[in-house]
Formats: sequence, structure tokens, C-alpha cells
Amino acid sequence: MTDPKQHYTLAEGRPIADPTVQQVLRGKPLTGGGLALLLDTPLIETLAHFPRERIPERVVHAKAAGAWGEFEVTHDITDITSAALFNKVGKKTKVLMRVSTVGPEKGSPDTVRDVRGWAMKFFTEEGNYDIVGNDLPVFFVRDPIKFPSLNRSHKKHPQTNVPDASMFWDFHNNNQEGVHALMQLFGNRGVPESVRHINGYGVHTFKYGKPETGEFKYVKITFKPDAGIKTMDEAKASRLAGEEPDYHIKDLYNAIEKGDYPSWTMYLQVMDPKEAETYRWNVFDATKIWPHKDYPLQPVGKLTLNKNPDNYFADIEQAAFSPSNMPPGIDYSADVMLQARMFSYPDAARYRVGPNYQQLPCNRAQYVYAPFERDGPATINGNYGGDPNYVRSQFSKATPLDRSSDVAHYEWTGRVQNYTSEVTDEDFEQGRMLWKLMIDEKEDQILIDNLAANIGKALPKVQEETVKMFAKVEKEIGERLQKKLDQINKTNGGPDHVNYGPYGLRPTYGAGY
Repeated sequence: MTDPKQHYTLAEGRPIADPTVQQVLRGKPLTGGGLALLLDTPLIETLAHFPRERIPERVVHAKAAGAWGEFEVTHDITDITSAALFNKVGKKTKVLMRVSTVGPEKGSPDTVRDVRGWAMKFFTEEGNYDIVGNDLPVFFVRDPIKFPSLNRSHKKHPQTNVPDASMFWDFHNNNQEGVHALMQLFGNRGVPESVRHINGYGVHTFKYGKPETGEFKYVKITFKPDAGIKTMDEAKASRLAGEEPDYHIKDLYNAIEKGDYPSWTMYLQVMDPKEAETYRWNVFDATKIWPHKDYPLQPVGKLTLNKNPDNYFADIEQAAFSPSNMPPGIDYSADVMLQARMFSYPDAARYRVGPNYQQLPCNRAQYVYAPFERDGPATINGNYGGDPNYVRSQFSKATPLDRSSDVAHYEWTGRVQNYTSEVTDEDFEQGRMLWKLMIDEKEDQILIDNLAANIGKALPKVQEETVKMFAKVEKEIGERLQKKLDQINKTNGGPDHVNYGPYGLRPTYGAGY
């Protein structure tokens, strides 16, 4: 019998002789025209599927490179966590990786000045573990209710449908806790040479612990590229934005294809819970780092990307990551920004891919038995057959775990109240530390030039407030920034040269974010 895989078929499996043939009613003389028929199933199926080929792109992190790989434990951290992922040196775990720009859409250039999202999924024997962070160690806001507004301000103006510098800087002028992240973004590392040469950060504070004893430590997660950090200047980034808009995607694919596998070393910063109570900064604030001199980097293992996706849509576009995916021995902290993301990310996947997105091969855990989550569109796991779909059934095949399977949590006492964090001088301290480091490494002028080039596209009143914000970090930054802006505005005939629409139009992506 002929292998049916050698024949074209319809989606339901019926063999068809030629997928280019269609049935038409043709008149006389036969002039090549005719009437298409509704009974032509191959034609109707082809046309109906075409407009449904795309799933909604991510609201943020739409453009990405991705690959498969493995993580190998190189250092013993069983004194910190009992998570099976890290239970012995030499252990290897399959990983799916996705590195993305944040603000622009799927068809945008790779080489824009933007944060790079760092999303990785470990397929452990105790469930998937996702680290979903960025290539910057800090974030722009710490109050989750600001999260949608932050991202909207970094995207397109609702009237002009064009990214807008006045909108971008107006948001940050009025939410100044993000000044440290802005300095990181507009510094030397704002445009990487490739995604193979960026750091990855978990950004938030997490708990690594031992459920069996209730012990835990607070940790910050860092990945450093073994090939070193490499960056791209504005001129090259702008040129490639037009000539090679998929530059970073091609670079990663080609490197893996020729066996030049990129790798990173994973590190932890480890803090005792008692130290967190008196540390100089709030350890749950995503806009703050822990300086390495206070909490040195401790190596954990090596991440290597060694396999390109067989199909980008199936492996990377449908992939869904969430910081809520944590195996026993790893847990969330009191960071409310992290807690909000733990809801938001799976919710986005349910909308974008469907309620059963976890069943897809790119997301499916090694072992799953969740009979209380079944039915719905695109169920492909057998739907648990006749197993009970209600709790505490005597017919259930599963046995409950000991309740000590989670890292110990706090005992909370308090009252519900309205709260928004306030900006204080503390929010500018780490920016001052970064500025001093930039001066030492002779990168200070890079920051001034990059900031001025972008701020110069905003309206005058927005420019003025932005200069005031950076002057709070260091008076010298404000003075040098204003001087550079004066030069730009004079050359361009004044800051009003960019005005268009209600806020002021920002030119094309390649000019920087």
C-alpha cells in the first residue's frame, strides 16, 4: 500500500490529486473564465484557512528570535533549593528560548533601541520553570497598575498611529521611578550587536528554598553571555533597520546552523530573609538592583542554544511563557509587580493562542495530570477520557501531595488600603551610581548623545521636564543634556520642527527608541 503521507490531502485526510485544481462552471466559448462552485471543498478549505493562519501577535514582545537548547548544572546549589532542576551537578534539562524586542510590532526592525525580552522555559520533571525577564536588570515601574500605560507610551500615538517621543517622555517625566532603567536603555547597551551577546535578568526577587524544611533565600537571577557583551552604534543600527530588518533573527539562526552555539552562564545573588528586613533598598522593588559588592554573583549552570526551530510558528510564535510557572523549591516574593505578571502572562496566552495552549508541544510539560482543566477549543491531549472532573473523587487516579510542597510564605496581617508608590530621592541613587560607572568607563557621552537625539524629537515643554528629571540624578547630566538639546534644536530650526498631531511626531524606528 502506498504511504498516504506521499499524497496531498484535505485537512480531514481525504487524498487529492492536485492542490492547484479547482472546479468551475465554464461557458461557451471556453475563454478561460467561469464560475467557482461552493461544492469545491479543496478551494473553499484553502481560502477559508488562509485568513486564519495568524494568531494575534503579542501586544508587547511581538518580534523575536528563538531556539531550543539545554541547561547543565555546573555548581551545587542544593543548600539553597531542593528544586529537582538543580539537584545534581551535570544534570541537563531541555530549554526553549525566545529573545524579543518589546515595543515595536512583529514586522519592525531588530536593531531598534529597545529593551530585549528574555523568556526561557525549562522542561523539568516537576513541571515547567519559566524565567521571563529582560536584558536590563531593572524595570521602569513598580506599580502593576501602571504596566499597560508604560507599554502604551512606548508604542504608537492613538491619533497619528506613529511612535511619539513626546508621549514616551511625558510618561516617564511623570513616573520618574524608571530613571535608572532609562539610563540603562539609552546607555551603551541599548542596541545589542546580536541576541547572542546580551545579559538576561529575572529582574524580580524570587524565593529559592526547601519546602520540606520551610527554609528559603531571596535570589536575583542573572545570565551572562560566555562570548561577552557586544553592542551596536546608532549609525549601524539605523542602516541595518532598513537593509536587514531581521538581522538579529538571522544572526542567531545562522550561528546555530553552523554549530557556533551561543551559551550563557547562570548566576544567583543570594540574600538571607533577615538581611532583607534591613537592607538599604526595598528588595521587592523591580526598579532597584542589588549591587554585586553587597551580593556577589554565584555561578549555577550553563545555558546552550543548539537547535533551531523546525517551524518558527509551531515552536516560537505559539510558545507561551509566564513567571507563574515555578516548580517546587522556587516561589514568588512580595513583589506586587511580579504577582500581577503571574496573572497577566497566562491570561494573554489564553487569549492569543487559546485556553489549551499548554497542550501544544512547545509549551507541554513532561508530565501533566490536570483533569479539572479540560474541554474547550483545540483539546489535543485526550481530554482525560472518563476520569472524574470534580475534586476529591474516590475514583480519581491521582494521590495528593503533602501540603509542604511549597516554599514557606509569610504570615500576613494588615488591612486593605489604596496605595501607589511615591518617587523619592532614593529612586535616583542607583542612577547616580550608574552615571559614575559610565564616567569611569568613558560611556557618559554616549548616554548624553542617545538621550538628546530622542528627547529632541519631543515638544519643548516635554524636553524641559525631561531635563529636570535627569538633573535629579546628577546636576551634570541635566546641564550636558540641555546643552546638547540646544545644539540639536538650533540645527533643526527649533524643537517645534517635529510637531505633528497633539504631542509631536517621532521619526522612524531606526533613529532610536
